[in-house]
Amino acid sequence: MLGIRGFPRGSRGQDPGSRVKLLLDENLSRRLVPALQQVFPGTSQVTLLGLERSTDAELCVYAASHGFVLCSKDDDFQALAAARGYRPKLIRVALGNVSNDKVLEALISAAESISQALADDGAGVVVLE
Repeated sequence: MLGIRGFPRGSRGQDPGSRVKLLLDENLSRRLVPALQQVFPGTSQVTLLGLERSTDAELCVYAASHGFVLCSKDDDFQALAAARGYRPKLIRVALGNVSNDKVLEALISAAESISQALADDGAGVVVLE
């Protein structure tokens, strides 16, 4: 069973009607991108954008300025996102050491819940467990 937890954020938010496009961190395979396009159109991965040498802070700036929701297994992003006023918003994939297929299945299965949680101005981080 998948669980989604939303964490409160500050007053800044995305338009609740906006579509969610993900920026997958290096720790999530670029092979997931094509399969995620139907559910999360515009999704990309840091290596595909030439950002593989970027710091976490630089990735946050890029994601926020290009309308991405950052998606990572790395729990360091949660503190960084909080310090930045949850710009960008974040999906933390907390599924443990699982295959790409399991990550893909979890993101697609939870897509509607993720979109609803991220549309809420009170949510800055969604934890997918």
